[in-house]
Amino acid sequence: MFGSLGMPELIVIFVIALIVFGPRKLPELGRSLGRGIAEFKKATNDLQSSLENEIRLEEQRTAREASPANPAESAKVG
Repeated sequence: MFGSLGMPELIVIFVIALIVFGPRKLPELGRSLGRGIAEFKKATNDLQSSLENEIRLEEQRTAREASPANPAESAKVG
């Protein structure tokens, strides 16, 4: 989850954050960070679904353009 960060590195980061922000401010900071990450994930998922929908619609348009609109017309051409 954290890439190359191991347990000792996370402990050092936590201790530094505890010293800098203090024990009262740290839970509030954690909640804010969690909300920010959740909103970022939601926005990312929304963007991905929008792109997939646009790609699907574009594929349907190109498929319609590639196939003849009227079978009688295709018989005249061929």
